[in-house]
Amino acid sequence: MRSSFARVGLVATALVGAGVCFALASSARPDSANGALALLASPSSAAPTPRSWWDAYEGDAKTAKLAESNEHAFALLAGKAAVVGPEGRDVIDGAVILVKNGKIEAIGPRASTAIPAGYEVIDRSDKWVTPGLVDLHCHIAGKSFLVNDINDMVYLTNPELRASSAVEPRNPNLERAIAGGVTSVLFIPGSGTNMGGQGILLKTGLEHFEEMRIRDPGSLKLAQAGNPERWAINPGRSFMNWNTRNTFARGLAHAKLRKQDPKLARNIQWDVFGPLLDKKTQVSTHTQIFQVVLTTLTMVRVGFGLDVYIDHGEWFGSKLAGMAQDIGVGAIIGPREIDRFTPGFSIDTDGQIQGIAAQYQKGGHKDIGFNTDSPVVPEEELQLQAAQACRYGFDGKNMDALRGLTIVPAKTAGISDRVGCLAPGRDADVLVIAGDPADPRCGVDMVYVNGKREYDTSTERRRW
Repeated sequence: MRSSFARVGLVATALVGAGVCFALASSARPDSANGALALLASPSSAAPTPRSWWDAYEGDAKTAKLAESNEHAFALLAGKAAVVGPEGRDVIDGAVILVKNGKIEAIGPRASTAIPAGYEVIDRSDKWVTPGLVDLHCHIAGKSFLVNDINDMVYLTNPELRASSAVEPRNPNLERAIAGGVTSVLFIPGSGTNMGGQGILLKTGLEHFEEMRIRDPGSLKLAQAGNPERWAINPGRSFMNWNTRNTFARGLAHAKLRKQDPKLARNIQWDVFGPLLDKKTQVSTHTQIFQVVLTTLTMVRVGFGLDVYIDHGEWFGSKLAGMAQDIGVGAIIGPREIDRFTPGFSIDTDGQIQGIAAQYQKGGHKDIGFNTDSPVVPEEELQLQAAQACRYGFDGKNMDALRGLTIVPAKTAGISDRVGCLAPGRDADVLVIAGDPADPRCGVDMVYVNGKREYDTSTERRRW
């Protein structure tokens, strides 16, 4: 997505930069798929020896350890722990969580879980504890959404661009996100083009970029209809689908060749396709309307065999819920949570307002999550997205609403080994809350991120 005023300067910007872009295109953008492999840019003789392609996108192992280890050990007592385990429905009454070095050391009933000597005991027996909430569609981790630094619309596909360069730790929007219980987000480019670039998975509420980073790239952002149709020359869907398919084919071909020959020169344009090929990241797809969701499923998942998930999914994309479930494509719903009849645009519902998540659920989909597309819906209102889904027919009695805020997006993004549930070895991202996060009457009282207390209403004013 992008702000409306950005369109005004688009043509002028394109004209001013045309000479530079054209010069770059001859080396960075081969003119045809057949010439793509032959024309890969060669490194300059003066350039240092390139790192492996894995290092290029994973980053140095050293930087992942820059965050200071949290040596504080404590036991958190709670009236109920919504563990959200492998099936997402585990609950422990009278629970204790042991946390050490930023990780969950143990969790169990108070009667049978010993608290080691020297552990600080924090008694919140009148509250629930749950995993921190996870949002896979966030645009507010940067300095400003309005400066449009997440929509660098040079080409119609820009897989080389990175949202990570725009991250600003502890910006006011992230501070409010923490107050809403959101501890992990996927910060992604906008949808001004078909491929806006690479997102990054981040922890909120932490002070330094290196400790915020969960995985980079967090996804390749794909947008198939709607906003990209307004790009520059107003391309139609047929051309956009051809161009998107062509970009995937070229990028994956390059990644396969580099696996066969690690000495092959790196081309930054195709960096993200290595982790996509190795199933170490996913395609997050801004997709809506039945026909466009169908293209996502058939092109990206069936055609290229990539891990992909539906992001948005409205306007009766839910008609494909069964197919998406069968081929392993998750559905992360939002910011719209309802479908209704729009004359000349969508299916007639005979006046009925339909809950989108409920329609996916009725269609047999079992991996349904929620997002905000923040700032479209403020990041701190993620839990209200699940509440709204339940208001419009989503069945949450088996903890599916809480799952959709925690373990489902964590599994969808491939980070459930770190976040999304309260289990030994996971990051200590924990909410202390009055009750079920999907109940809008329940406010967040305390938030721990990596075992650090980042929000506490007993010592500070509520931000949300």
